[in-house]
Amino acid sequence: MKRLVREFAWMLVALCTPLVAGRVAPAEAQTKPEGEMRWALYVTVAPAWLDPGETSGFITPFWIQYALHDALVKPMPGNIMTPSLAEGWTLSPDQRVYEFRLRRGLKFHNGDPFTAEDVKFSFYRAKSSRILKEKVRDVEIVDPFRIRFHLHEPFPDFMAFYGTLATASGWVVPKKYVEKVGDAGFLKHPIGLGPYKFVKDTPGIELVMEANESYWRKVPSVKRLIFKSVTEATTRAAMLKKGEVDIAYLLDAPTALELKRDPNLKLAFSGAIGIHFIDFFDQWDPKSPWHDRRVRMAANLAIDRRALNEAETLGASRLTGAMVPRKFEFALPLETYPFDPAKAKQLLAEAGYPNGFDAGNLYPYPPYFQMGEIVANDLATVGIRTKFVTMERAAFQKAWLSKSLKGVCVCVHALYGNAASRMAEFVPGDGSFSRGVDPDVDALYKQQARETDKKKREAMLHQIQQLLYERVRFGPIWEYIWPSGIGPRVGEPALLKIDPYPWSAPLEDVTLKTK
Repeated sequence: MKRLVREFAWMLVALCTPLVAGRVAPAEAQTKPEGEMRWALYVTVAPAWLDPGETSGFITPFWIQYALHDALVKPMPGNIMTPSLAEGWTLSPDQRVYEFRLRRGLKFHNGDPFTAEDVKFSFYRAKSSRILKEKVRDVEIVDPFRIRFHLHEPFPDFMAFYGTLATASGWVVPKKYVEKVGDAGFLKHPIGLGPYKFVKDTPGIELVMEANESYWRKVPSVKRLIFKSVTEATTRAAMLKKGEVDIAYLLDAPTALELKRDPNLKLAFSGAIGIHFIDFFDQWDPKSPWHDRRVRMAANLAIDRRALNEAETLGASRLTGAMVPRKFEFALPLETYPFDPAKAKQLLAEAGYPNGFDAGNLYPYPPYFQMGEIVANDLATVGIRTKFVTMERAAFQKAWLSKSLKGVCVCVHALYGNAASRMAEFVPGDGSFSRGVDPDVDALYKQQARETDKKKREAMLHQIQQLLYERVRFGPIWEYIWPSGIGPRVGEPALLKIDPYPWSAPLEDVTLKTK
């Protein structure tokens, strides 16, 4: 086989400990982990999140993955495609082969050595790898610390999907252990390569983890982490005030303002990776009012995004007309649709609905129920009457994916990657969440996926985003940034050390104040 010669994005993690005699040298001059830090999460931790192979490409399970597991390449401070379990990688001249050089001397939490066998096993085991598995012809183990991914054809977004974990196939689990205990056994006691080890999970209550003192990047500062499931914002805030938790995620605006007045507490803002948007499920049905572009535009013009931003996130979110975060590669900056209820009513009249219409169900993505209510009220002011329907998060996710929901959704999407990977499941006809397709957009998407010239790809991806905007395929609202409460014991909460990213990470970087 031809030697792999073109270096692709090679770099060492800045905080990586030095290699000695082919093994990772122990971190020096670091004290042992001490203390306990507690988080109040805003949704219940799903047991499946403990196993990367069971999770989707959605970012919420990263809560767990960044603690228990590790990946060849992952988003880290300063670079959303940072070599981690891999020291680096190369791309062949024909752009069909990626070769990764793996770190030596690493061990899973149970003592099993980390090798290329685990990487291959994890890739094929992951359930969210549909796109990558279609593109990868073979995974070749060259030796225990070198692995090659052979593609059917050049796929310039391979690293966008694999290296930013836009699918969960990049997280690595121990092959021998999983084969020994089975999938059910792994969920009961997950083993990983991450900075923290699993201790116990009480479903619906809390997840407890302890520091992995041999973690390759650095020894964690905090001995024990506890993630508590607390679905009510007021309860999360009350627990923070009482010292029952140290970080309370996702506070609503009134609660955040109340905490801001407490001199012992502070607010921290994070996020920017998730985009809230209106998904018009029924726009592909010629009999539905939503099939008419004027109706979809009217819905967009009815939403007072600036007022919504102040009410929900204290004005911190970034209003947008795009479905792709502006920091992503190939993103096309698009102005938000204006707030113009008079124009909205005019468009509805032109479409044949001078008195408005009954628009079916409106589903808010859990737990953003208050935001969904505000949007429903804005729509109602111009005559778009919806039935507000709430669901538990897991049930909603299943129904959304099965495409059984009708009406509209105030949804959120938060995959890493670039413009192409962000649109992959919503825009092309074979996307997991797609309800229909514009043939010209579909053709452009398939064409850009094969194009190796970066400038030509960018032009095509910009054209796709412009067409989505002009045709009002979606109703983008904002790049979501929200406040969390920080308690007095916290030294470093590690919020937005990775930008964009919503939660504390890397978790080995969080600290408690020294006494």
